[in-house]
Amino acid sequence: MERERLNVMVVDDSSVVVRLISTSVTGLGHKVVRTATTGAEAVSAYGACKPDVVIMDITMPEMDGIEATEKIVAKYPDARIIVATSHAEKSVILRARSAGAKSYLLKPIDPEKLRAALEIVMRADLHILNT
Repeated sequence: MERERLNVMVVDDSSVVVRLISTSVTGLGHKVVRTATTGAEAVSAYGACKPDVVIMDITMPEMDGIEATEKIVAKYPDARIIVATSHAEKSVILRARSAGAKSYLLKPIDPEKLRAALEIVMRADLHILNT
């Protein structure tokens, strides 16, 4: 069975992290259709590119990833957002889940865990991966 090629938006305020995640995404056979460096930019860009999946950092200027996730999901309830962050605290994971994130990955992102997260969020409405 051939895997579906996903259109992915990568959101992180670090250009290095954006490059690393984008390289992993394309290495898995998917396409990065948009990048953003702030939560506010992600919210405004989402409607224009309507990606299959968003990989969203939490700690960013202007608007953090949890607030951006909340705003995107409020307007686009079917949005699939994977939160990618260095924050492993349970309270952060729960806030991301409450905001509408479908999965959670810990940075640095392992390509195999990213592959699994992408597959899971395309199949399930809500799943938090053990990282």
